[in-house]
Amino acid sequence: MIKIEHVKKSFGHLEVLHDVSLTVEDGNVVVILGPSGSGKTTLLRSINFLERADKGKLTIGSKTVDLHSAKKKDVLEIRRKTAMVFQNYNLFANKTALENIVEALVTGHGVPRADAIERAKLELKKVGLEDKADYYPSQLSGGQQQRVGIARAVALDADVILFDEPTSALDPELVGETLSLIKQVAKEGHTMIVVTHEMSFAEDVADKVVFMDGGYVVEEGSPGEIFYHPKEERTKRFLSRILPSSNYVI
Repeated sequence: MIKIEHVKKSFGHLEVLHDVSLTVEDGNVVVILGPSGSGKTTLLRSINFLERADKGKLTIGSKTVDLHSAKKKDVLEIRRKTAMVFQNYNLFANKTALENIVEALVTGHGVPRADAIERAKLELKKVGLEDKADYYPSQLSGGQQQRVGIARAVALDADVILFDEPTSALDPELVGETLSLIKQVAKEGHTMIVVTHEMSFAEDVADKVVFMDGGYVVEEGSPGEIFYHPKEERTKRFLSRILPSSNYVI
């Protein structure tokens, strides 16, 4: 289980996260929705210490750390338990698709290089890019780069995979294939926290949907509860603006 407790984060005088708590059961997919600036990405970045929270605790399995004062060894341990898929792919431009995955395994997780190469080849095959193993990011489309990013995250065999709006930088025609791949990853039983604006994806895949606004968790529940029977007026207003039919929300 992953437990996030009372996380606060400010940038200067702007408080971005206000006492945010969240629980994710093993093997579950939690989708976080909300308008821009609601703190969704900051929460993900705080979980794997890309941002240092001002307050809060994180538990992954039997490991609990203070998100503000965790020591370097604790940070490294948490990072080895998490993998992240970024909006803009975050691939090394000077490394091939295969090397991007191998580097993460060898440097971040201490996997022997020969084993890392075999694992990287397997994951590239799963995402349909075995023939692009020697291509550099500049030779790949945005969708292909994101598939490499997803393959890298899965290869790490982390306790939880964090997806930060993984389709936001893609051309519209590439969104569907990327979402299909993420659905397949979910079906394999990976624990996932996904920040996205893709409502149909959230309904199909999520075990729990969390709506955030203004740095707060406004409401959480099953996809059916959030999309069809939201309790909070702020949730209803948000959904009525972005869903294809106002009849979606009762």
